[in-house]
Amino acid sequence: MKLVVSNFRNFAHVTLLCALGSALISLSAPSKAATTTLTIGGTPATSAIVASTYSFQPTAKDSANRQLTFSIYNKPIWAYFDRTTGRLWGRPSSGNIGTFTHVTIRVADGYGLLATLPGWTITVTSAPVVSVLANTPPTISGHPTTAVNAGVAYSFTPTAADANNNTLSFSIRNMPVWATFNTASGTLSGTPEAADVGTYATIQISVSDGKASVSLPAFPVAVNQMSAGNATLDWTPPTENTDGSVLTNLAGYNVHYGTSPDKLTQAVKVANPGLTSYVVDNLSTGTWYFAITSYASDGTESSNSGVVSTKIL
Repeated sequence: MKLVVSNFRNFAHVTLLCALGSALISLSAPSKAATTTLTIGGTPATSAIVASTYSFQPTAKDSANRQLTFSIYNKPIWAYFDRTTGRLWGRPSSGNIGTFTHVTIRVADGYGLLATLPGWTITVTSAPVVSVLANTPPTISGHPTTAVNAGVAYSFTPTAADANNNTLSFSIRNMPVWATFNTASGTLSGTPEAADVGTYATIQISVSDGKASVSLPAFPVAVNQMSAGNATLDWTPPTENTDGSVLTNLAGYNVHYGTSPDKLTQAVKVANPGLTSYVVDNLSTGTWYFAITSYASDGTESSNSGVVSTKIL
């Protein structure tokens, strides 16, 4: 056996040669121990606002996973510090307004390794002043009816809106004695009687958002005496349901009428299925439109018949 040693001083490589020439064995020298590293990082905020929470959490890593301990230098008097996690936090007050310099956080692994985060400055300022948006007055619009017959229901509701989405309330001046007023919706309504005939002038509806108020132009409402005009309606009773079956539970009719074919706002109930004619009284001069519906004993109502009209002179 022959032992050949090269670079013997550092034990870098040893070669053992066998006399039989049948084997070649190489032995490498042991490697050096790995180096342990410790790092700390993070970007702390450099400003804080009075009455708001300031917080900074650094990141630290030890390649050997050793227990770490944090420390701080030049900690602001209004702040707290956690030596286990390295977290710095607090809520400065108005008495802390100013600059806190050279705040420095360090971390140690207990085995002699130490890492330091570059020092930084924290400037405490007062809370920004929140500007109050200028109030936009509400809007109101609408065209109230200025005449109504005694014995006929009257109703008007204005349209109102507010750009600031404030709650709106309504008010009225010179409200007719026969009417009522809804302060939440602005609706003026009522049914004048024969004793209320006359003109009610300078009625004015206003809306307020709590800060500003706007009004509709003043308007009158004239209550007219009931007209003696009338219209006689004749119809043929229905005998079948819409499905073609025999109608057996007819209970009566509803006479719908108004001054527009699209707005038959008034109605009279004829609770006698045997009647085929009805006289509508107290119609003012002008053109009136009429339609008939039938209803069953369970309250089910049919659709309108064809609309007919007549002119009252």
